Amino acid sequence: MLRLCGLIAVFLVAIFTAFDASADRRVALVIGNSEYREIPALKNPDKDADDVSKTFRLAGFEVFVAKDLTKLRFEEQFRNYLAAADGADLSVVYYSGHGFQIGGENFLIPVDASLKNAADIEVQAVKLNDVLQQLRAKSKIQVIILDACRNNPFPRKDYWLRDQLITAGNTGLAQVKSSLNTLIAFATEPGAVAYDGAGDLSPFSSAFSRRALAPNQEIRTVMAAVRRDVVEATDGKQVPWENSSLIDEVVLMRRTSRPSLPPVLEKVVPSGVGPVALDLPEPVDVDGGAITVSIERPPAFGHLLLDGKAVAVGQPIQGKDLPRLQMDIPKGNAAQDEVDMLAYATHDNWGGQTQGILVFRVRSGEGAQGERIVASLETEQKQQVLERGIHITGAAEAIENREISVPVGVGPVSLKLDFPTKDPAVSLKLASYPATGTLSLPDRALSPESSLMADEVDQLRYEPQIGAAEPVEVGFEIRAASSSSKPATMKLSPSVDPCDQAAGEPLDLQGVVPGLLPNEIGASAVEACEAAVKAYPDVPRFRYELGRALLAAGKLDEAKKAIGEAAKKGHVRALYELGYLYTTGTRVAVDQQKANAFFAAASDKGDPYGMMAWGRSLFNGIGVERDTSKGLDLLLKAAAMGHTYAMNALAEIFTEGRNGVTADQARAVAFLEAGVQRQDMYSMNLLGRNYLYGQGIEKNPQTALALFRRATALGQPFAPSHLARMYRDGVGVERDLAEAQRLFEMGTMRGDQFGAMDRAALETQKGDKADQAIAVRFLAFAAALDFRNQLPEARVNLAKFGTKAKTAALKQLRGELKSKLPVSGSLDDQLVGAARRAWEEANPRRDVF
Repeated sequence: MLRLCGLIAVFLVAIFTAFDASADRRVALVIGNSEYREIPALKNPDKDADDVSKTFRLAGFEVFVAKDLTKLRFEEQFRNYLAAADGADLSVVYYSGHGFQIGGENFLIPVDASLKNAADIEVQAVKLNDVLQQLRAKSKIQVIILDACRNNPFPRKDYWLRDQLITAGNTGLAQVKSSLNTLIAFATEPGAVAYDGAGDLSPFSSAFSRRALAPNQEIRTVMAAVRRDVVEATDGKQVPWENSSLIDEVVLMRRTSRPSLPPVLEKVVPSGVGPVALDLPEPVDVDGGAITVSIERPPAFGHLLLDGKAVAVGQPIQGKDLPRLQMDIPKGNAAQDEVDMLAYATHDNWGGQTQGILVFRVRSGEGAQGERIVASLETEQKQQVLERGIHITGAAEAIENREISVPVGVGPVSLKLDFPTKDPAVSLKLASYPATGTLSLPDRALSPESSLMADEVDQLRYEPQIGAAEPVEVGFEIRAASSSSKPATMKLSPSVDPCDQAAGEPLDLQGVVPGLLPNEIGASAVEACEAAVKAYPDVPRFRYELGRALLAAGKLDEAKKAIGEAAKKGHVRALYELGYLYTTGTRVAVDQQKANAFFAAASDKGDPYGMMAWGRSLFNGIGVERDTSKGLDLLLKAAAMGHTYAMNALAEIFTEGRNGVTADQARAVAFLEAGVQRQDMYSMNLLGRNYLYGQGIEKNPQTALALFRRATALGQPFAPSHLARMYRDGVGVERDLAEAQRLFEMGTMRGDQFGAMDRAALETQKGDKADQAIAVRFLAFAAALDFRNQLPEARVNLAKFGTKAKTAALKQLRGELKSKLPVSGSLDDQLVGAARRAWEEANPRRDVF
């Protein structure tokens, strides 16, 4: 008996010595661009994307799938992907489509690219190095796989690249220098062309999908196998190539889980009654593979049988057959209450192994007592079958038709299914995996072929995919040994927190919504975000959005505190916002050097706002030694992420040719058109000006008029005055001084000092009918709004008016104020101060525009 206990202890040690398990975050973006609009379509990328995305799902990745992306759709999808990849262990981008090189820089081509003009490459294509830099800022390990090494299909041969016109390469992609822990794989060697192949898939994608599914293979081994396959398939014409600086091992299809079994079972087995069912539960491979079983230690007192045939030590049997295993203890082979043991091992396809033990007590099956034992076992077996049927039914009812709302962007959320059984014989196989998002357990991600045990169901989690709004279905097949299975389906609905809806910010690479501009944040945002911070204290995004809401509400001290806390907890956009507080002097002293430090930190982490602000400071030498080249590069990177403020800044640079950068009106127009595509009111206003005066584009007053009207409707501060001048001068419209006057006044109250100046001039041009107090009023506004000292003549002209007109204007302005303004300084100073206060009260948010 002691020897038996010792053997059990040895097996228990083996059972409870487990592999280290952790649900690493692994995220993949798979892009297939086939349906090009301006150039020949490609036949394979669409199906390549389907095949490769399925591969990554089977490997347990969260997968973003995107097909036929325009430039705008790429920006949107890539931002959502980056938000999901934030803090990931491994981020992967797989791209199949057109791509080519210019001056050693590789570009991926969206389906709407025309690339007819020299500046188009900057606003229509995607620079591979920008993609890589963003991934480096987000994840521990980066892998980029490119099936894009095709001929350059565009007739134009030279394009702007930073500050130079560069000739495009005709074939293939250029070699890329990877940073630490990065692998970049190409469908063929640098400068060579990859083939579409004769089948539905390209030779490269087909080989990758097949080889990547090999379990527990390091990615460099996988890519070597891919290379062999492609070389063979193309008769040596195409040789895949990769550049690796990996220091960590990357395994795509990890299979470290062991088949699931209860460690120790107990049973009474009667002797002398023939074969008796052992009722061993069917082992389950949680990764979905087949399982075999072998007997490691047979029982000492009887024989094992399967379907009437003896089972020998080490003989493999199928895992599904284990519940039919029987034991026959001949009469007299063991004494009454003798203890015996059966030890067996389960094996999966990937080398995983689990030990199972059945400890049984031998009882005699003879006489009345034996009959009772046999009857009891039969009753127990029937009861077990009945109970397992009840368990399966109850389990199906716990899942079937459940609708669960799951918040987006807060990590994996427990589904809290309150599963009614922990019977080790009950398991659930995924019959349908959610179309988006990921299912996981605390120790592992689940894939479409995964199974989980009954005692794991209460730990089941779901993380919705950022940017996906539609409900998804999850189907299970609930099974138990010797019982029929039952299907069950539940629905999971992604939900966006009210704080995100009320105060989310555009281009926030840790955000989950398109976002709102500051002047679009409503009064209810503070309450919504306070609730979110309380519910999710470890999600720094909500603290930052609370800070935005507090800024909009004018609670500046509280806002600064919330933004600072968000920055400390890792929210990158909060770093930029702290810099903006120092730039504008909001509850802190103006300090451009401190502002630049925050801008640089945000830029280094890939934030487009940070890149824009830091790039502008470097380009213009604002609070830092000028670095035109680096500043221009950062502005271009921010624009590539869809940041329209960067596009507008670049348009100004290329319009004027600043700091040694060549002036190019057409290049400026290209960036403004890109901004208009993204519904930016500033771009609309600036492009309207180009059409009005024929700068870089053919003069067209009607198009200018339409752009100014769109910008005015969106709240742009300077567009109303541009419209006013067209009505004043009869350019593109019938002359209408009353409409011009109305629009100048609208522009003034939005903060346009030039509009205020023109409104004053319009009044004085009325001659004897002019209202001198009105002219004084708008000259005061012009001076009050001239923050950059661009209109010194406003003060000069104001000084020319008499005391009577000034006194009347001042009385009117004071009457409009909500609070009293101290009387100090000259009459002109009082007028300017009152105008400034009137404008501030009409526009209470420091960041309205």
